Amino acid sequence: MWIRLPSSSLRLTGADRVDFVQGQMTGDLRGAPTPGMVAGAFLNVRGQIEQFARVYRREHDVYLHLDEGQAPALAARLKRYVIFDQVEIQDSTALLATVHVQEAEQLAGWNSSGPDAQQFELAGITALGGRVNRTGTPGVDLHYLRRHEDALLAALPGAEGTLADLNVARIRAGIPDIVRDGFSGTLLQEIGMDVGGPLPAISYRKGCYVGQEIMARLEARGNARYHLAQLVGEHLPEHAEVTQGGRVVGQSGQHAASLSLARLRRELENGAPVEVGGIPASVRLLNATHA
Repeated sequence: MWIRLPSSSLRLTGADRVDFVQGQMTGDLRGAPTPGMVAGAFLNVRGQIEQFARVYRREHDVYLHLDEGQAPALAARLKRYVIFDQVEIQDSTALLATVHVQEAEQLAGWNSSGPDAQQFELAGITALGGRVNRTGTPGVDLHYLRRHEDALLAALPGAEGTLADLNVARIRAGIPDIVRDGFSGTLLQEIGMDVGGPLPAISYRKGCYVGQEIMARLEARGNARYHLAQLVGEHLPEHAEVTQGGRVVGQSGQHAASLSLARLRRELENGAPVEVGGIPASVRLLNATHA
């Protein structure tokens, strides 16, 4: 199955492009190969997530793949930090499109045992692929020029699925989506984006970036007060307060197939009763789910 991803994107060129992006994001782009891909967040000075991107390092540019509608805000942020850097920032959303292919080994031209980022030919069309786990099993995010869409989609294996299919699979797998789950403004460590989490997007050993001081404090402390968990219940409201005994203990993300992802207080135990916007639910800890 392959699924169209509502996306936006930026393309950075110029001699300082890698060092510039490295100084803005939590992931270690400088440590990636060429071509290479890393996940990373762009934080404010309080360490809270403003944007999330998968960042591709290529020979002549840096390509940032974002959720739909996110490129303008990130472009404006990056431009504020360009002083003497030799960097050009282009919004490439109108030029490029993306699909996620779940059965990567069936994708012609993709090397399943190769690097995480690969540029290859598919039906005579140049495409950029990135190994991305959106469903619990790594697939390929395939980026291509919109003008080639009809020919490229005709060459894909399997049938077209829906974004709803993808959301069911990712929520079951416990993989957060910063935009769809409404987790902007939170800390990486609170929503499964720390090292070892379902969506790792940080290096604690790279150089300075906005919000790094907060990240270092959290690393030294060992953990945050919140973490990513699932909620079990029927028709749970999305992006709602999670409460227990009238006390707010977290916030819910998207809901599908009787499950929601949520940012919850760590002291809540597996099976604990809570309410989501007044509707009963129970906590399911991800480590208990995956044991």
